[in-house]
Amino acid sequence: LVICVGVFASFVGPGVIIATLFGRQPEGIGGLYFADLVGAGIGCATVIYFVSSLGAPAAVMVSALAMAAGAAFISLRLRPALRTLAVVVLAGAILLVADSGILPYQRIDVSKTDIPPNHLDYSAWGSIFRVDALQFPGIPNVIDLDHDGIIGSGIYRWNGKRSFLKVYEFAKDPRAIPFDVLKTPPKTEAIIGAAGGHEVLTSIYYRAKHIAAVELNPITVNLVEHVYANFDGHLAQNPAVSYINADGRSFMARTNTHFQLVWYPAPDSYAATNGALSSAYVLSESYLYTTNGVETDLQHLTKNGIFVAQFGETDDQEYLRTTRFVATARQALSDMGVKNASDHIMAAVSQTHFLGIIPLSTIVVKVGAFTPAEISRFEASVKQVPATTTFYAPGATVKKNPVNSFMRTPNAGLDHFFAAFPFNITPTTDNDPFFYHFARYGTVLKDYTHSLNSVDRENAVGERVLVLLLGLSVVIATIFLLLPFVKVRREWRALPRKGVSGIYFAGLGFGFIFFEITLLQLLNLFLGYPTYALTIVLMSLLVFTGVGALLSHRITRPKRAVPVLFVAVAAMFVFYLAGLTPLTNSLLDLPLAAWIAVSFGVLAPLGICLGMFMPIGLTQVARLSEFPREYVAWGWAVNGFASVVGAALATILAMIY
Repeated sequence: LVICVGVFASFVGPGVIIATLFGRQPEGIGGLYFADLVGAGIGCATVIYFVSSLGAPAAVMVSALAMAAGAAFISLRLRPALRTLAVVVLAGAILLVADSGILPYQRIDVSKTDIPPNHLDYSAWGSIFRVDALQFPGIPNVIDLDHDGIIGSGIYRWNGKRSFLKVYEFAKDPRAIPFDVLKTPPKTEAIIGAAGGHEVLTSIYYRAKHIAAVELNPITVNLVEHVYANFDGHLAQNPAVSYINADGRSFMARTNTHFQLVWYPAPDSYAATNGALSSAYVLSESYLYTTNGVETDLQHLTKNGIFVAQFGETDDQEYLRTTRFVATARQALSDMGVKNASDHIMAAVSQTHFLGIIPLSTIVVKVGAFTPAEISRFEASVKQVPATTTFYAPGATVKKNPVNSFMRTPNAGLDHFFAAFPFNITPTTDNDPFFYHFARYGTVLKDYTHSLNSVDRENAVGERVLVLLLGLSVVIATIFLLLPFVKVRREWRALPRKGVSGIYFAGLGFGFIFFEITLLQLLNLFLGYPTYALTIVLMSLLVFTGVGALLSHRITRPKRAVPVLFVAVAAMFVFYLAGLTPLTNSLLDLPLAAWIAVSFGVLAPLGICLGMFMPIGLTQVARLSEFPREYVAWGWAVNGFASVVGAALATILAMIY
């Protein structure tokens, strides 16, 4: 509650400013709204730069600096005391941006990893997550990389010679399993989520000829390539290695290379949504772990190539992650025409090999059926790794476990299996990419008042947080946006047609935020990097919405214009639903500048149409009564209420439907 109020309260001031300006100058709403939205668009275009270059706390101070500059400008017309106050605030904001070291050091949540200052060697804020590099005495060969206060990966010492790598005993590590199954060193290999390079070193040890090491976070890539290049044996400059800063799914969609090994070593960083321990990753969309993503990977394999996914497993009873990924891989094979996937998948679980504390699952998938020799090598490799057990292999006899039960269920019985399973483990798709969403909302709501096991963070915790956030959004938005009308209840009662106007402005709020969040996800795959998607989609929508607002004053017959605009938006909805993905998939070979231009092109008509609704509505209601300022404030508040609540509601609806 405190966090939500702290975030939401910062928008009270701008809300008062905008509503006041709109109420005083209803005839100029289009131009004012244009300026507001273009400013927001510029903010979207620059905020990533400020976060990456100055750090997140200082980036917040940049926004304070912008507001203080506006206050100082306006204060030139005001009393000397107010001018002095504005100048002091502006000077303070400038100081905090110029020397962010003055700001308090961020606190680490108690559920996260402590970062001892005496072991901290390097820190950097990035657009994906913050990275802290730590070196501990007694552990000279590893630099730990913490992502937003959570253990994420590591950079390992290497002198550039293969013989040195024996110190890491890869033969007793689950990372050996892919190479044992292949037997012959892969000529081409793709590692999706290469991080600090642990799996890259494993691949060099097993004599892989060329390794495409794909890593999303530019800070991590910089650490490997430059900051710790002497420590890691100049790994990124090794002739056998190509370190690539890119989204893994996008890289696989664009590359023409076929690989003998495509390897997922826990590539989705839970810290990307700041929540491995607070369960926020339950709500994050993982386009790597979908049937569409797996199918893309399988299509990029050579004839006898294999696809391997490894990730930590938190539930040692139901093995939810492992079972769901196996189900997703099985569906991907079925979509490719494989009628019986039982000979195409193998799985094992190592009890303490992920970050040294929790089980690590290994799933091996092949387009063709595994040969008896490959199955034999898989089982032999599993036996070589301490505390590791085969969960499923064609023809293997294993202890009872959900993965084996699922793989032995015939296709005709899968619907019953999914319905009877206590958690949601149905295959994830690009249209339903919530891989870590295991708890069904019906169960979540029914058991909401019951306490949960604090150890199992994937058992409905994230869903409960989202429901709580929705409830808090409703309460706080009501208090800040709607309750103030009690103060002017006499004027509010006198406003005509409040119900119809309320529906109108609420519809705009819900509609805009639903479009915005959905299009962010749809274009994330096309633009190939979440930062690009966030920046370009928000900026283009805001700027073109501003253009629409500016053009709205030319509309002389709003009662005729609004239905036409509605039909236009509905037509664009149909296009985004049915035509956007085929269009973007056909343009993946274009350069980045072309992707940005295409994104702007497909979003511009929507932004222009959406931008006209608000000024038209506010201008019309301002003419309906003798209290134009109160009516404009009412429309603005209802719209804001819907936008705030819609943000949480959109995610819940996406997870359910």
